[in-house]
Amino acid sequence: MPGSKSVVPIEVIENRILFIRGGKVVVDADLAEFFGVSTKRLNEQVRRNPGRFPKDFLFQLTSKEKEEVVANCDHLDKLKYSNVLPFVFTEHGAIMASNVLNSTQAIEMGVFVVRAFVNLRRTIENHGELGKKLSQLEKQLMEHDKRFVSIVRAIRSLVGSKEVPKKRRIGFESEKPAAG
Repeated sequence: MPGSKSVVPIEVIENRILFIRGGKVVVDADLAEFFGVSTKRLNEQVRRNPGRFPKDFLFQLTSKEKEEVVANCDHLDKLKYSNVLPFVFTEHGAIMASNVLNSTQAIEMGVFVVRAFVNLRRTIENHGELGKKLSQLEKQLMEHDKRFVSIVRAIRSLVGSKEVPKKRRIGFESEKPAAG
């Protein structure tokens, strides 16, 4: 399979991965599309193999979560009219789904879905490191700001403590003739 190309670009897969209940998941309709099967067929295989899908692999959305997903994802607009709450698959659930479907496209796309999850994980880790570095920089700037403020206060105290005497003009002063 080296050199094989995804039927669906990996960027599309990454864009379909959502963050729900503190984890990255993909909605059953999207996963079924990637695997080249109907959502009904995918969910049928899930129901036939309940032991392969523990709660950390797959869960069903609540009505509120479904409304939020439909509102935020234009491509899932058709779910608005469905009276069934969709399932969402974690990375491990997506792997298991490709195994139970056992079609060539499902197996091949399972690899690409996992790669998309891994790419997102790396991106999040990189952003985490960047966030830590920004926090360190912010602390350093705050320390510099404190030092700068103390220097300005010290200068003001030196300047503002004594009245500056008026400077005398250098040279002779001539007497002005009295007006007569």
